[in-house]
Amino acid sequence: MSAAEFVCRFPADAAFFAGHFPVRPIVPGVLLLDQAILYAETCLGGGARRWQIAQAKFFRPVAPDEKVHYQLRESHGAWTFTARVDGVEVASGRLQATS
Repeated sequence: MSAAEFVCRFPADAAFFAGHFPVRPIVPGVLLLDQAILYAETCLGGGARRWQIAQAKFFRPVAPDEKVHYQLRESHGAWTFTARVDGVEVASGRLQATS
């Protein structure tokens, strides 16, 4: 079993915030998933893979400039992730690398 932790931040001046949503911008869920996949690939030694999102849950929106703390755990070829902001879970899921 492998495990890793990462922190990322989505800067307020990122272009995607302009349309998602102008009055109260939030990080698109697909970007939260994308970061989890990128970190799992890093743990596997890099290289592009195909991924299946076996499960994903979003618990609260992530605002610009919030620090997102990821925890990833690998077991039997699948990676589970948890994303937290200030200790509060904002997203979780399970990723499966496919051939």
